[in-house]
Amino acid sequence: MKVLLAIDDSTCSSSAVESLIKQSRPAETEVLVLHAIESGKLMPISYSYGMGPIFPQDYTAIVQQWRSEGEALAARAVQRLEAAGFKVSSQVEEGDARDVILNCAQSWHPDLILMGSHGRKGLDRFMLGSVSEAITRHAPCSVEVVRTPAVAA
Repeated sequence: MKVLLAIDDSTCSSSAVESLIKQSRPAETEVLVLHAIESGKLMPISYSYGMGPIFPQDYTAIVQQWRSEGEALAARAVQRLEAAGFKVSSQVEEGDARDVILNCAQSWHPDLILMGSHGRKGLDRFMLGSVSEAITRHAPCSVEVVRTPAVAA
């Protein structure tokens, strides 16, 4: 079985990693850990218009920092999965998370896409969108969305 594990730096993604370890047989499962760097969404509006005398240098430095952080995040997930016996590789791509995940699924042909859900509602969901919803609607394979259990009040 091939599993595309889409992660970000959240508790939701940690729950998805743990879910995969608990549910799958490592000897029969190949995992691709995927992290998307959404530089366009995280940049200040003035940067998106290329304003400022040092925009190219700032942008490049910021994206390089995010790539390093994304690679470290993916490496931690890979290490955790390898320790559990899975055959694992990783990929860090720049772009909208929805597009990155769907494009990877089109080219890698997983049997399952596994991802965490932030569980956003209301205005946050409207403004930020739901990556998991978009993937569920458009993926070429099955999708499992893992929710993090609510913390006791």
